[in-house]
Amino acid sequence: MAEAPSPPPHPLPCGNETIEVCITLPPKVNSAGIWENPTSPSEIFRSSLPVLEIEMLVVFFVTHLIYVILKPLGVTFFASQMFAGIMLGPAVLGRVHDKMFTKELDFGIIDSAATFGFAIFLFVMGVKMDFNMAFRTTRRATMIGIVSLLFPFVAGLIVYEAYKKPDEILTLRMERLMGITIESVTAFSVVAYLLSELKIVNSELGTTGSIIGIHKPIKGAHIVIIMMLAFLCGVFTHWHNESPFIGVFLFGCAVPDGPPLGSALVDKFECFVNGVFLPIYVTTSTMRVDPIVTVADPFARKFSFVFPILTFLAKFIFCFVASFWNMMPLRDSLAFALIMCSKGVVELAYFSSLRDNKMISNETLSVLALFILVKATVIPILVKYLYDPISRKYTGYQNRNLMHLKPNVELRILACIHRPEHVQALIDVLDITYPTKESPNFVYALHLIQLAGRASPIFIAHHENRAVGSFENFVAFNHYEQNNWGLVKVNAFTAISPPKLMHEDIFNMVLDKQISFILLPFHRKWCIEGSFEAENNVIRNLNRNVLDRAPCSIGILVDRRRKLSSFRSSSYFIGMLFIGGKDDREALTLAKRMARNPRVKLTVIHLFSENDRGNVKDWDTMLDAEILKGIKQNEVSNINYVGELSNNGTQTATIIRAIVDDFDLMIVGRRYRMDSIQTKGLTEWSEFPELGVIGDILSSSDLDTRVSVLVVQQHHVDVGRH
Repeated sequence: MAEAPSPPPHPLPCGNETIEVCITLPPKVNSAGIWENPTSPSEIFRSSLPVLEIEMLVVFFVTHLIYVILKPLGVTFFASQMFAGIMLGPAVLGRVHDKMFTKELDFGIIDSAATFGFAIFLFVMGVKMDFNMAFRTTRRATMIGIVSLLFPFVAGLIVYEAYKKPDEILTLRMERLMGITIESVTAFSVVAYLLSELKIVNSELGTTGSIIGIHKPIKGAHIVIIMMLAFLCGVFTHWHNESPFIGVFLFGCAVPDGPPLGSALVDKFECFVNGVFLPIYVTTSTMRVDPIVTVADPFARKFSFVFPILTFLAKFIFCFVASFWNMMPLRDSLAFALIMCSKGVVELAYFSSLRDNKMISNETLSVLALFILVKATVIPILVKYLYDPISRKYTGYQNRNLMHLKPNVELRILACIHRPEHVQALIDVLDITYPTKESPNFVYALHLIQLAGRASPIFIAHHENRAVGSFENFVAFNHYEQNNWGLVKVNAFTAISPPKLMHEDIFNMVLDKQISFILLPFHRKWCIEGSFEAENNVIRNLNRNVLDRAPCSIGILVDRRRKLSSFRSSSYFIGMLFIGGKDDREALTLAKRMARNPRVKLTVIHLFSENDRGNVKDWDTMLDAEILKGIKQNEVSNINYVGELSNNGTQTATIIRAIVDDFDLMIVGRRYRMDSIQTKGLTEWSEFPELGVIGDILSSSDLDTRVSVLVVQQHHVDVGRH
């Protein structure tokens, strides 16, 4: 028996029913307050602004409560917003929902705010898009993109033809074709959001290359003008019977991404839109979903169930085959295929807009929205299980430090730059390492820039294409290479990524280039006269992340600029403070390498206590004694050994203050969380734990000195933690 076609939707939202709508004119936006009429506090709910504020607070509280509960399971914030929408919808709350979320003319006050916020979201996403990337994609990426769009669409059309009936109405045909199209497309913003939330935006699956622009401030008036133009574009498309979202989004695409304009717009609006308006839009859109309707009559909804499943399978299978065929590892191919099948706010917005325009029914919207929720919940969990770039790279990774380097091999160093003033200070230290023909330096200079105004991270290899990006920060490194011709090789890179993921760029470089030593600048900046000027918490947090997980040894340079490249024209005095432990041994190994330069005068200050004399306690103590043996015997003429007795932290601090001005550079081990008699009582006053106790004293603003400090930590990462 043929299925009866569904009747066309009535042009009026309430059909032929007669309803009574009471509107207060002029409309009450602000209330007089609860204290103006204490006998009837419900009067406050007759004003639109208090109602909107309460509705927003309810959405905010429920959304974040669900996210806190589900986050340990791997559920994303977007999926939590959809769960909150179902819980706050009429399907669960019933009449409570109608009282909590009041509506006039079938449209709530909070819906207006959500729609306005989503328009700004689309504008920001348009600004962040770089359409030049489409012309720089590889052949593999192009093929996978075509496959991911073509085959799901074909599978959807096959299902459409199988369920097609000669007498079906035009509205039903349009509903099915629009659904197939939306399910076949992969939205870039959805993929970028998923990669960012899974913290793999800097991995092989997330990185891309692009051109960076110049950082220049944008006036506030320009921001206002651009936003007004964006809203005018939305009004223009609405006048021409198109969605206002289209005009806003296209205008955003026309705005140049990245700095200066794109970065300024994203900085102004992204946090507020993603934190306030977008959760409201997702939650209110999902309030329309009625899970009971989808199972009440599954036979009538069988097309809505079948085509999303088949399009998903087609996209997943062919994306997996295409990526695996192009030599991508098995687990990576599975994760990539799942990412390409992900759905999010863009698809939900499409379906909600089609429902508003009466192009799909409430039942179809419920089915498709539930499929989005299932994908948004399951796919991130599976991707996180399949793809873990750090743990994979750490597997079988050997110890990378200075002590384990063979005598006549090149020293591979990663020098990280944030600001122009870091360049010369890092080069000074690199020059002191004294590269030779037998043991040259291979330096990788990495300029780290905070991602702003773009949707995806950028990684630029300047030695492969010097015309790409800004190369002026690496001019000094070029001179360093030329001045040490044959002894130094420099490769320059730029990485633009979110601050919380900058350390991943460093780790990828270390693992890919087999680097043994990372050189990081300290987050504080000193003036030329020696006074403290400013600090950068982004740099400090990055240094902490690198110290916690880096797969090689690390040095943090605290630059107070007493001398600049003075060892080329005169003697350069280095002091190495040695107490004991693997970090101190690593620091001494670096100091001994520097002492190969005949212009360098190295003094090793050994701090020992009364209990240490002639007392070999453990393996660490034996290693300390062995590395100090040659220095005590004066095997190298320009290395001087000085022993100092210290039985507590106070004596150690006194010794440091007495000798610090005798040197141009002090090298110390981090010795983080290592207890010793010589540092007893100093930990309580530590300002920068990432430098260790001794490094913290030498870097303190209370210490009136111009000596620079290099704090060294040996590679000690436990692979199991990753």
